[in-house]
Amino acid sequence: MTGSIFVDVTPNHPIDQQPTIGLIGMGAMGAMYARHLSDAGWKKISVCDLPEKYESLKQSFKDVPGITVHKDGYCVSRTSDFIMYSVEAEFIDRVQPNLAPSSQHKPSVKAVEKAAFEEHLPTDVHIVSIHSLHGPTISPVGQPFVIIQHRAPDESVRLVENIFRCFKSRYVYMSYEEHDILTANVQAVTHAAFLTMGTAWAARRSYPWEQGHYVGGIETVKVNIMLRIYANKWHVYAGLAILNPSAQVQIDTYASSTTELCKLMLAGDYNSLRQRVYAARQKVFGLKEDEEGGKTCIFLTEDVLDRFTISGSPKRNASPGNSHLSLLAVVDCWARSSIQPFDHLALAATPVFRLWIGAAEYLFRSVQRLDAALHAAIHDVSHRSDDLEFVVAAREWSQCVAFGNFDLYKDRFLRTAAFFEPRFEEANRIGSAMIKAISESEANPVTGLCKLGLRT
Repeated sequence: MTGSIFVDVTPNHPIDQQPTIGLIGMGAMGAMYARHLSDAGWKKISVCDLPEKYESLKQSFKDVPGITVHKDGYCVSRTSDFIMYSVEAEFIDRVQPNLAPSSQHKPSVKAVEKAAFEEHLPTDVHIVSIHSLHGPTISPVGQPFVIIQHRAPDESVRLVENIFRCFKSRYVYMSYEEHDILTANVQAVTHAAFLTMGTAWAARRSYPWEQGHYVGGIETVKVNIMLRIYANKWHVYAGLAILNPSAQVQIDTYASSTTELCKLMLAGDYNSLRQRVYAARQKVFGLKEDEEGGKTCIFLTEDVLDRFTISGSPKRNASPGNSHLSLLAVVDCWARSSIQPFDHLALAATPVFRLWIGAAEYLFRSVQRLDAALHAAIHDVSHRSDDLEFVVAAREWSQCVAFGNFDLYKDRFLRTAAFFEPRFEEANRIGSAMIKAISESEANPVTGLCKLGLRT
């Protein structure tokens, strides 16, 4: 690959010294990559999507400098020095025949692409995989950017680094196997929790935050991130859940934790519930039973989070007691799976994972808050019907993943998404502002004045 390509290249080099960058797949992430590369000044970017999208894609990018739209992947492959496949993980095996002397790929599951590349690529083709650990609406600045040097010399990795340096992301280097375990640990249970919330709330056929429930504080995190996930493409989550073996196990464990905790709630067994939850607390957060805890944090205060509540500024203490079953179950799942979520924060945490782990620690690091949730779980039936719907939805999502059927996953996802669709625009706007504010508080903890805590 590098024999005829200038490796130490930047967008400021003359056009004849720049590589032709090929992008196959122009969905939300592919388009994000193309626009960032164009904005940086790369002058030879060849892109394509499905043939039936050729005209609309050409129209969308007609005034974008440096981008040439082609009819198919074959045309892109013929003209490119460096090819990036931004396609759904389940389809990667179908697009491999059209390859050029350099290849790179970016879905969330690497075991599948590794097998496809090794089967279809000639031995003299260099393979470097990447994965931006954020969605298309999140700025890549400062976000983890995974680079996997699988079958390539150091010069090829250096070319990838130079091409994407304009993203100002933080490079993280690992193997395919390390990547899939990490993404399962960071994303699988997190996505399962929010998918389950949405399905459970949709089953009630009402927006709970408009009924006085799930308003303010960490409820804001639950509602906004749930809506952001369902406003996204279903295949983003299906590929990770179905094709990553580690993810399948963790999603099943999460459903099991949800079920077992709810059984203790229904039995009124406060002592057993508290013992189990506090054992998980100690294993995940390192806090003894009656120990208050929390180190330097990178989250925001409850009052600041209230600015991002979909229903407007909430009335403090207006919501009834909440068992926070989704949070109890995720920490129980982490403990049972021996996952140490804080180990992943500095390495490769997604914005959604940072929010979710922050909400979990906010609840678990306070004995008073955690005991209040446990008391509500046993004695307050205000959320009992929601908890039951949550258990049913968690088990259904786990079964859906176990079946390994993408069509079934798609149907479940889209039926829930359709219920919340009228609120997507508002949720994306508010959610983006919330993530931006939290990112800024991480960079400047003095102005962040955070109480909802992540350790740094």
